[in-house]
Amino acid sequence: MTVVDTESRFHVLAVDDSVIDRKLIEMLLKNSSYQVTTVDSGSKALELLGLRDEGDDTSSPSSSASPDHQEIDVNLIITDYCMPGMTGYDLLKRVKGSSSLKDIPVVIMSSENVPARINRCLEDGAEEFFLKPVKLADMKKLKSHLLKRKQPQSQPQPLIQPEAEQVEQPAAARKQEEAAPEVAAEGTVNDCNDSGLNKVDCNDSGLNKRKAAAMEQEGLSSSPETTTKPRLSNSSLAVET
Repeated sequence: MTVVDTESRFHVLAVDDSVIDRKLIEMLLKNSSYQVTTVDSGSKALELLGLRDEGDDTSSPSSSASPDHQEIDVNLIITDYCMPGMTGYDLLKRVKGSSSLKDIPVVIMSSENVPARINRCLEDGAEEFFLKPVKLADMKKLKSHLLKRKQPQSQPQPLIQPEAEQVEQPAAARKQEEAAPEVAAEGTVNDCNDSGLNKVDCNDSGLNKRKAAAMEQEGLSSSPETTTKPRLSNSSLAVET
């Protein structure tokens, strides 16, 4: 779908009591590929929007209609500020006070640059405030407000995944902490076994040393006996015979 096709779906309601200004804004909107409906007063705009003007006679047949029933599908309202009867600011307040129409963007136009008036309109819900004469560049500013209203509001994502991550991380940390003592314990057992083996080796070497010492002592004790035995000479053997 092209940009022109997208913009052609948007319907703008233009409100201005001046014929010249109303024709100008209609031409600019159509050149920007918008659908346009024009009216010359705020009360007629309310009628198209399905809102009854407070000044109308309550006994009239049209007054029995639902006050929030929208006669036409309007995506944006652009209105002059200074109009007889109902001003553009009054129209803004009525639209924003309606439960079914409050989301429709409202743009105010005026030939008078009065900061207090501009600030009051913007604070009470106007999207833009254009100074007349309105230019084609001003029409391009409407697109962002129209698209913002058309976009469906994104639903907030559930926070289940972050919570799961927060739970899993401490669990992994606990597993590592539990595994660390086991490794340390195994290392201790091995060290103890090794030391036990070393102790056995040491004990064996000690026994061997003691055995060797005992044998040496036995050898020393037996050696005098062999040296102290008297030897008989040949002469003594001859005497005896």
